[in-house]
Amino acid sequence: MITLSELQIKEVVILETGRRVGFIQDFEIDEKSGRITAFVVATRQIRGNLFNRISETIVAWEQIVTIGDDFILIHDEVSQTSMEKKEKSKEKE
Repeated sequence: MITLSELQIKEVVILETGRRVGFIQDFEIDEKSGRITAFVVATRQIRGNLFNRISETIVAWEQIVTIGDDFILIHDEVSQTSMEKKEKSKEKE
């Protein structure tokens, strides 16, 4: 089992591009099942932001590829959507 504090020190990275998203700040939990449905990731915008404001990105549980020692690898939402469309079109053939 892994604790919240252990997850918060792991950086979230998009698998397809290698882009660093940020660090886990919080969770979304399904009240009925008690399962984690998403991570809330704190992201810092470097360019175009005068005050270096922190924003939040929601990462659905289904996007997670693996949780490693230092990183959490996720699928990008856009590429995941296009992959699902390709799989559905193959199934129709």
